[in-house]
Amino acid sequence: MCYSNILTIPSGEIDMRTKDLIVSSDELDLPPEYCHYHDNGCEFANSCLNCPFERCIYDEPGGKQRYLRKLRDREILELYVKGRKIKELALLFGVSQRTVQRALKKVSHE
Repeated sequence: MCYSNILTIPSGEIDMRTKDLIVSSDELDLPPEYCHYHDNGCEFANSCLNCPFERCIYDEPGGKQRYLRKLRDREILELYVKGRKIKELALLFGVSQRTVQRALKKVSHE
């Protein structure tokens, strides 16, 4: 929600007929052109407008972890296809051999 300069009127001076026309600062929602928004982006994109994701990764529960795990699993598959052993991959990525097996199964079904 964006706030601009708001004129505050003491409650004693409000005419009761126009009171329903006055919007409290909690209800104020200005159009984007009146907001001062700094788009700093995140670690995945330098700006929200240049983001590669359809929906912000931070809006999804566990979104960042899911994305990073998917990248890791794809990399595990690539190295496995190139001839690396499961035990090697487990040591390389710091996970158990069973986790590598699960990753291979999950990525190969996608």
